[in-house]
Amino acid sequence: MALDFAKGITEFRWHGRGGQGVVTSNQMLGKAALAEDSYIQAFPEFGPERTGAPVRAFLRISKKPIQVYAQVYAPDVVVCIDPTLLDVVNPAEGIKAEGTLVVNSDKEPAVIRKKFGFETGTVVTVDASTIAMEVLGRPFYNMPTMAAAVKSTGVVKIDTVINEVLNRYPGKVGDLNKAAMERAITEAKIG
Repeated sequence: MALDFAKGITEFRWHGRGGQGVVTSNQMLGKAALAEDSYIQAFPEFGPERTGAPVRAFLRISKKPIQVYAQVYAPDVVVCIDPTLLDVVNPAEGIKAEGTLVVNSDKEPAVIRKKFGFETGTVVTVDASTIAMEVLGRPFYNMPTMAAAVKSTGVVKIDTVINEVLNRYPGKVGDLNKAAMERAITEAKIG
């Protein structure tokens, strides 16, 4: 279900752990929005700055200049890159009732919806962990999860975000990330 961006600002909150690319994904999506002539704000929130510590990042995208300078409290979209966080945090906390929750999980959207009591919005699951290991050979879940978020929200064109990834990671790394993202787009489950 694509969100209606003409209404104003679309706000994202990302969850992951330090070193998993939460901030990178947030920036890549922001750069893709800039490439499509949108305005953005992208910023991270760190707790203890160490690998493996929970990390959140925030992104605002708008077709008009953004005049809000606070943290994102009621996101339209929440993306959870690390499936182990699903037992630690409630990613649906604060999300708008009509929002979109995107999680790296091999579970069906209905299972995630029930677990977090998110009854009215859209739930998207993608097994980014398996995709990353099979395509990249490493646990880099951020790009496949981001691709599922782009597919389910329509915030930017998937080709635009893939081009941003290829610009940042030219060569083999970029090609592998592109393959992982394309696979995530076909395997994402929306419910």
